[in-house]
Amino acid sequence: MSQNYKETLNLPRTEFPMKANLATREPELLKVWEETRLYQQIQKSREDKELFVLHDGPPFANGDVHMGTALNKILKDLVVKSQTMLGKRAPYIPGWDCHGLPIEYKVVKESRALSPLEIRKKSEAFARKFINIQREQFKRLGVFGDWENPYLTMDPKYEAEILRAFAVFVEEGLVYQSKKPVFWSTGAQTALAEAEVEYQERDDTAVYVRFPIVSGEFAEKASIAIWTTAPWTLPANLAIAVDPEERYVVQDFKSTREKNGRITLLLAEKLLPHFSKATGLDPIGAPFDSFPGAKIEKITTRHPFLDRQAAVFTADFVTMDSGTGAVHIAPGHGEDDYWLGRQNKLPVLSPVDDHGRFTEEAGLPNLTGKYVFDANRDIVELLRDRGMLLGVEKFHHSYPYCWRSKTPIIFRNVEQFFIRIDALRGKALNAIKTLRWIPARAPCTSRRGMAKTIIG
Repeated sequence: MSQNYKETLNLPRTEFPMKANLATREPELLKVWEETRLYQQIQKSREDKELFVLHDGPPFANGDVHMGTALNKILKDLVVKSQTMLGKRAPYIPGWDCHGLPIEYKVVKESRALSPLEIRKKSEAFARKFINIQREQFKRLGVFGDWENPYLTMDPKYEAEILRAFAVFVEEGLVYQSKKPVFWSTGAQTALAEAEVEYQERDDTAVYVRFPIVSGEFAEKASIAIWTTAPWTLPANLAIAVDPEERYVVQDFKSTREKNGRITLLLAEKLLPHFSKATGLDPIGAPFDSFPGAKIEKITTRHPFLDRQAAVFTADFVTMDSGTGAVHIAPGHGEDDYWLGRQNKLPVLSPVDDHGRFTEEAGLPNLTGKYVFDANRDIVELLRDRGMLLGVEKFHHSYPYCWRSKTPIIFRNVEQFFIRIDALRGKALNAIKTLRWIPARAPCTSRRGMAKTIIG
């Protein structure tokens, strides 16, 4: 007689099925949650309980849910549900970011011939489409929340609150309009915040260029050698920067391009060996003069291919890591360049349009309408023809790209609205002290990181 030994074992009893069969059971469970309004019931039953709010930093409504947004929502759901199970009232109001470059870029990409009003209307329709798609996808992940009453950044009430907050900045005199070089996406035709910039490794054409000296002790006798990884910015050059304390030399080099077989250049003493190796120009004898950079401040040079002059100024941002120790300055195409230009009352020249193409202001008719990065080769040939090119090399470095259009960024002088942060730094730093950090065991690192961001 056979015996069923299973009945003799003290095994746990469960109503869970042997097979998960999730493809069928999950939709059934979600349907029960929705029909019974489980989320709403839980919130109603906890009306008098301790409140815990996890504010939803919203995803962009510009496509299907991906691994990043799914992970974000699942982690938030774990927090909200765990707080609910601890007996707290933990409402979760999902939201969507409906503004900004990601949505507008996709709309404009489909049709570039749109008026601003058409772009806004199409962007709104695009956002609403993906709000509905993402909502169903998040619900399918089992995320608890008030899905029928989300907050949307394009809601007029939400926009009104943003405008009220902005009005406070205006009333306190913190908002101003100014022209200055900013990160500019030629692919999306818009200015970018630092958070919208990503970096990629790339090779660029770097050039060594001479600027003939036209005033001072070395007038018509020597040229200042500069180095740049952005030849396309040379049409906007208005000055040269040197370090005030580093020593500079005047040195003769062998040159088959000169009638007398030599060329006289001024550059940093520390970088003389590097320069000679990079350009293939061999020094003739020892330098016949050596002096600190401050000595040549305010002397003037001649632009290598345009009919104007470029003065020499001292600056603390000049480094001796590479190049020649003399930096070409284009106030319309660089942060340091801009501030040095302002200090010395230089105009801000930025002869480039929204698409990154040269304008007539560049003074080079043959390059008008040409994309700046494509024009690098033309600039090199122009320098060669004028006898101002000392050397060319490939330079490997990390370069900023637009996070959305994936095109290389340029620094471009455009008129923008800015908020003076200096007046707010003290308040922000004091506010950090009032925050309760979660987890409590790791506030020091978080506080230091946030403080560093605020200080800049």
